[in-house]
Amino acid sequence: MDIRIQCLCIDSPNPSKSADFWEAALGWRRTHDSESESVLEPPEGSPEDGVAPDLLFLKVPEPKAVKNRLHIDLRPKDQAAEVARLEALGARRADVGQADVSWVVLADPDGNEFCVLKAFTDERESAD
Repeated sequence: MDIRIQCLCIDSPNPSKSADFWEAALGWRRTHDSESESVLEPPEGSPEDGVAPDLLFLKVPEPKAVKNRLHIDLRPKDQAAEVARLEALGARRADVGQADVSWVVLADPDGNEFCVLKAFTDERESAD
């Protein structure tokens, strides 16, 4: 098929503020910023540039009310260190009924849940 996902759209009462968190969390670049929307793209020239979908933050009047139907999973090299870094940026731990799992569920400053997965093992990395 000749189709791709261009962006993931995330509702926010303050798109620029939401983009601030994710820009710091991911190290991505802001390519558009207005009162109604902000866009983040992977770093120019990175392996993700032109491949990973952009993040588009769209202004909405209401705050988040229920669990996300779609969320982002992050795969760091060091899960504990990344969770601590994201919490220092303003993320907070979230309980979405996940029980005892290997990932950590966090929420961004707008309350949007996302997961921080465990790092791939060397064995699994070589298989990818």
